[in-house]
This record gives sequence, structure tokens and C-alpha cells, in this order.
Amino acid sequence: MKKHYLTTFFIVMIGALLLGCAAGQMQTTQPLFTPYAVEMDQYEPKVNNFMVILDKSSSMSWKYNGERRLTIAKDFLNAMNQTLPDMKLNGALRTFGTSGFGKPTALIYGPAEYSKKKYQVGLDAAQRAIGRSPLGAAITAAAGDLKKSEGKIAVIIVSDGADMDTTPITAAKNLEAKFGDRVCIYTVLVGDDPAGEVLMKQVAAAGDCGFSVRADAFKSSGAMGDFVKNVFLAEIAKPAMDSDGDGVTDDLDRCPDTPKGVTVDAKGCPLDSDGDGVADYLDKCPNTPKGATVDARGCWTYAAVVMYDFDSAEIKSEAYPMLDEAVLILKKNPEIKVEIDGHTDNRGSAAYNMNLSERRAKAVMKYFVDHGVEAQRLTTKGFGFTQPAASNDTEQGRAKNRRVELTPVK
Repeated sequence: MKKHYLTTFFIVMIGALLLGCAAGQMQTTQPLFTPYAVEMDQYEPKVNNFMVILDKSSSMSWKYNGERRLTIAKDFLNAMNQTLPDMKLNGALRTFGTSGFGKPTALIYGPAEYSKKKYQVGLDAAQRAIGRSPLGAAITAAAGDLKKSEGKIAVIIVSDGADMDTTPITAAKNLEAKFGDRVCIYTVLVGDDPAGEVLMKQVAAAGDCGFSVRADAFKSSGAMGDFVKNVFLAEIAKPAMDSDGDGVTDDLDRCPDTPKGVTVDAKGCPLDSDGDGVADYLDKCPNTPKGATVDARGCWTYAAVVMYDFDSAEIKSEAYPMLDEAVLILKKNPEIKVEIDGHTDNRGSAAYNMNLSERRAKAVMKYFVDHGVEAQRLTTKGFGFTQPAASNDTEQGRAKNRRVELTPVK
């Protein structure tokens, strides 16, 4: 009978041990999490070191939304660990509360070259939430841990902010004073303690480049992906495009269809040196005076009206307002000398049209002189039908070719 009891007792004890081991394994098993895939071809590291400060004081044993606060904190850090892409940086993990040796804060990983596996081992070791909340001491100790670090530093504090005085704010300011713009402080609030939230925001604000968030905000892998990108990564600057090859990037180019090889201004638009509205590369008559009416070629002419009837050198009255504009320009610019060029359509012989074009030019010269322009500033030349401005295949085109053009000369 005694032997039977002993056997039963032995079986019960073995079962209890097995259950205890299973329970221990369940405590350290991380929750299922599908990491957000960060495409590193779009990013580059913006920090060289990171320090996680994890709160495992007694208040972290309290439940929030049905879970221990410490569990929520570790889930956050586990997700961060899984989301961090492979890149070269140094990492460290420090806790605060009462450690196994009775110390208020303990360094349980690093500083060392970051390893997901080793970081996870350190995180799994943080099991008990016990003791006071000496966050200030942990921040001060972290400054010592990081004293040999080089480059940028991200300090990530995960805590409920409960049962604390203003010591952490002072310690955070001292940290910023020591490392300057090399350090950014990020705080993650676990729970909804109002005073704790205020404190965590003040700690983050001690640095110039950090921020404060709540663990509640991280319900998806995408949210964690954004956190990792904001804290650890910077977008790789894409090379500026210059589609038309004019030397002005597309984001600044106001004239994106400029032909290749054309000289442009700072806005990417072709130069128009004489300001007549026709770009230099299209302007057949450069250096027209300001205010002169030009045609599509940039030449000083009045193609909007028919200046002469067929086989006539008499100026039509419709052209008077245009010629008056030219007179006004010449009077405003007394240094300008002008060659008056006469043209015809292609009906009739070349010799006849050459003579007709000269008579047309002289008629305009007379008009200018009669209206107060000095004759010595004016010359005339006939071109016949050798330089058409429009097609001679239509009546409209031929009418435009019965014209004069004004060419400034030195």
C-alpha cells in the first residue's frame, strides 16, 4: 500500500514539474507577429546606435486592457526587433526596477553589434516586474553605456511613466547636453496613466529630434514599420530627373518640352533675349526693340493686317495704327536705326517684284519721316518675293507676304 502511495506521489510530482516547465516556456514564447517588410533599397540607416530602456518596476505588473503592462512593453520591443531590417548598428538593452542583484537598473544586452537573436535573449530575460521606478537612474546609466559610441544615437524608453518624480526629465536633459544633436529620445507609453503620459512627453522633448507615442497605437505591423522607419531610417534621396536634358530638374522646370541643346534660364525655359515673346532658338530677327509687334518668327512686322493691295505700293489705312506704333517706338529709342525691308508675293516676274518691294519700303520710310522720325535713321531695301513669310499657295498667305519688315541695324 505504501509503495502504491509513493508511486502516485512520484507521478504527481513529475507532472507538476512538466507543467511548470511548460508554463515557463509559455512565458518566454513571443506572440505571433508578421513583421512589416522594410524595403532597404529605398532607405539608409540614420542612426549608428540604439539604446532601449525598459521599465520593469512593480507598476508594470499591473494589467492594462487585460494584459500585464510588462507583457505589452515586451510585445512592442519584440515586434520592433523583428521589424528592424538587417543593417549595421550597435544595440543595447537596459532595464530599471529592482534587478536580481538588488540594483535599480541593469544592462542586460550590449552595447554590442546588433544581433536580433542576442537582443531577443536579453528581452526574454526581463520577466519580473518589481521594485521602484528609477527611470532617471537608468537614463544616467545609459549615458555611461554610450560614452564610447560614435555617430547618431536613438534612445527608446518603454514605460508606463507611473510613480515617478521629475528626475527622468533632468536626466534626459543631461543626456542631450552630453551628446547634443547626436541623440534623439523616443518614449513609448504603456497604459493610460495621465501623469505618466505627461512625463513621457517631457522626457522625449528633452531632445530636439525625438517624439512620444503610446503603445496602443501599434495594432498592426504597418504601424511598427512606420515607427522603425521614423526612428532608424532615412529615405534615400532619389536623383533629380531632368527629362529634357536642359540642366534644370523636372521639379523646377517650367518648360519641360524644351528641345535638347537649347540654352535655358533658371526655370528651364528657352532664353528670349529681346523679350519679344519668341525664344532665341526660334527668333529669326533678334534684337527687336521692346514693345515691337513681331510675328511667329520674332520679326518686327505687322502681319495682322494687309498692308498693300496686289500690285500696289500704297499703304492701306488699316496699317496706320501699326505704323504709328513703330513711330512711337523709334521716338522712344532715338539710338535705334532701322532698315525697312519690302516684300511681295510671288505673282509676276522677279525683276518687277523687286522694284515693287523697294517702292513699298520707301512708302513706309516716307510715312515715318512725315511723322517725325529722322530720315538719317532709316534705310530701305527690297527683297521681292525671295523671302516669303507665309505660303504663296493661298490668297491669305500671299496677302501676308505683301509686307514690310523693320530690322534694327547698328
